[in-house]
Amino acid sequence: MSPNTNNRPPTPAFLSRMLSILIKAAVLLMLLFVFDKLLPSISQQTQSFVVAKWQQLSLMQQELPTQNSLPSPLPGQHLADTWGGARSQGRSHEGIDIFAKRGTPIQATTQGIVSKVGEDTLGGRVVVIVGPGGAGHYYAHLDDYADISPNDWVNSGDIIGYVGDSGNAKGTPPHVHYGIYINGSAVNPYPLLQKSK
Repeated sequence: MSPNTNNRPPTPAFLSRMLSILIKAAVLLMLLFVFDKLLPSISQQTQSFVVAKWQQLSLMQQELPTQNSLPSPLPGQHLADTWGGARSQGRSHEGIDIFAKRGTPIQATTQGIVSKVGEDTLGGRVVVIVGPGGAGHYYAHLDDYADISPNDWVNSGDIIGYVGDSGNAKGTPPHVHYGIYINGSAVNPYPLLQKSK
């Protein structure tokens, strides 16, 4: 009678191979789990990045603001040309000040991408929006910000913040300092704003 080969104990090589396969399967399952959790986030970040770049490219191809083309950031408030006025430390005023009651909502004068929501030494609480033609629209001395963040898209008329006296305007009547920068240089925003009749 020949010995029964079916009742033999498994060889060490077989056990080693099985253990290796189980470890590889476990590692593969863990990687699949991680990719499953990360992929939607990576995909969403990629999509947001592509949309932001498309919006920037679109803005750069649009015309810069022209005379009387922009609505006021504080509709109904009196506009005065305070451009170039003397400021401390030998500076000149690179924008205009529009006065209103503290907390009055400030509206974006143009569509664009929010590039900054934060503190600035002179301007205090500021919002910067990059609009058509790459012009930077600078809103300073805010009391508070609206619910916006850098890279958000805003449309003309959207609320971006509220009138205050932050920064070096502390203690002055509440107002928004509105400036426009084209190719890094300040331009007088007064002629570009529509005036109430």
